[in-house]
Order: sequence, then structure tokens, then C-alpha cells
Amino acid sequence: MPFTPALFWLLAGLPLLALALAGFDGDGLLLMAGLAALVVALLAAAAPALTTVLQGLMFAALLALGYGWLRRWDRRQGERPLPPSSRAESAEVISAFENDGRGRVRWQGQSWAATNLEPEVPLLPGNSVTVMGREGTRLQVLPAQSP
Repeated sequence: MPFTPALFWLLAGLPLLALALAGFDGDGLLLMAGLAALVVALLAAAAPALTTVLQGLMFAALLALGYGWLRRWDRRQGERPLPPSSRAESAEVISAFENDGRGRVRWQGQSWAATNLEPEVPLLPGNSVTVMGREGTRLQVLPAQSP
């Protein structure tokens, strides 16, 4: 099977989507890059006369438009309150929080990007935190109080 531009874009887009779906994408950039690559793969397969430069420009334009739309949508969604749940206030740290107060927690069975509202208090994997709110797709957490 020859290595065509469509195959290149397909092989570039699928791992990006896999990384995004695996939770390595905090802000949606990998997701949009993967989707843009798949669209360019379809266009390159449908119109083999498209030049490499034109394919690259289409990828960049689709990525910029998709990411811009996602950020705008994300800002609007961030205003919603947290969904009710019996465990809504409790989450578990799954990756240590960095010096900037950012890390990951498991909340309602899913991995979430989170910001420690008390960054001077270290949060290590296995620690419990209290979910205080949400800013877009990032939870705002505080270290859980000891009983």
C-alpha cells in the first residue's frame, strides 16, 4: 500500500484523538488537532490533487477554527453549576499537583483537570479533596478537612 497524504493525515489524527480520549488533553487542543487531521485525510483522499501546502493550510485553519469554537463554548459551559451527586463534594487526587496548583483528580468516576485553591498545601496521589466549583472543564478543589 503506497504512503499517500491521506494515509499520513489519518496516521497523524488517530493517535491525537486516542490521547485526547485517554485524558491527556486538558484544554481540547489534541482533540481539535485530531479531528482537523481526520478531516484533511478525508479531503486528501477525495481530492488527490490537493498540494501538501494546501493540506497544511487547511489543517491549520481547521485547528484554529475548531479550537477557537471549543474555547468559546467552554467559557459558556463553565457558568453552569456542578451537577448534583451524592459524592459531588469529594474527589481523589490521581496525579500530584504542581507548584502552580494544577493537577488531576478522579471525580464521579472520571479524571478531571483541577486547580488547588490552596496551592501552598501539597496534594499527593491518594489524597482526598473537596470540589468547590468548576471553571470550564477544570475543577476547583480544596484539601479535604481531617475528621
